[in-house]
Amino acid sequence: MANNRQWVANKNSEDPEFFKRLANGQTPRYLFIGCSDSRVPASGITGTGPGEMFVHRNIANMVVHTDMNLLSVLQYAVEVLGVQDILIVGHYGCGGVAAAATNKQYGLIDNWLVNIRDVVRLHETELLRIQDETQRLRRLVELNVIEQIRNLGKTNIIQNAMRGDKPPRLHGLVYDIADGVLKDLEVNDSTAISDLAHIYGTEVKPLVAAHNAPLEPDAEEESSHYDGPKHDPSQQPAELTVA
Repeated sequence: MANNRQWVANKNSEDPEFFKRLANGQTPRYLFIGCSDSRVPASGITGTGPGEMFVHRNIANMVVHTDMNLLSVLQYAVEVLGVQDILIVGHYGCGGVAAAATNKQYGLIDNWLVNIRDVVRLHETELLRIQDETQRLRRLVELNVIEQIRNLGKTNIIQNAMRGDKPPRLHGLVYDIADGVLKDLEVNDSTAISDLAHIYGTEVKPLVAAHNAPLEPDAEEESSHYDGPKHDPSQQPAELTVA
């Protein structure tokens, strides 16, 4: 609490309007999808401040298609906040990646690590050619980031956004805790998506009833096409209904 009060005092001293501006809403440019590791703070390693970056973190910066938390963050960031850049940020020395590279059991988290082991399976030949274990794990960290970019492209959220007027840019980055430097893996986001489009590509197609009247979309279709407010709902006055 003391640290918070000192931070508030410092901010008010530097910029008396700082908190007033934040209270007026958020228009972040970036969505940061990173690891939960305490040594990899999103704002700290990117030099961004409050309001500039929307953040989701989990073990080993994964994009898992059954993770409703991640998908909700992704949809909100893309379709409501209109972020311009999506960053998948891994880091060398990731404990989740290292754990997935072994044949040990760790408990509940093993179900999550299966998704990283899928990356190992996809790139097994390349990884087996790397004799040094440290270098092999570093490469697995990079490959994991690349596969998560591809996983983003498999979602209908990103596919629909890419067909829009302002498609977000996807970036694969790796942070080196040893020197603090972010490495751009230079993943070609359009290629990563287009290469898999013949398998994972989907489109929203209207259903037509017997009398040519549009049918109401089912739950699955509604989840694939956002038609809600294009602004931060926190800035909309609450409407209270009194019986």
